[in-house]
Amino acid sequence: MISISVNNKRRECDANLALAELLPLWGFECEKIAIAINGDFVPRSQYGDLRLNAGDQVDVLAPVQGG
Repeated sequence: MISISVNNKRRECDANLALAELLPLWGFECEKIAIAINGDFVPRSQYGDLRLNAGDQVDVLAPVQGG
């Protein structure tokens, strides 16, 4: 298990799981969000291969509608 930050909240997660596997565990749907890790945007095509490291800062951004 590693400790990371998701939207400024500490979380423990299995380092062997890909980002695409972790997102549903945290209550997010991959199709409806954008992800930045340590300030860098991550293309959705990489969610299935990306593994997090201890101390990573994950920002999950949902689209905002308005006018």
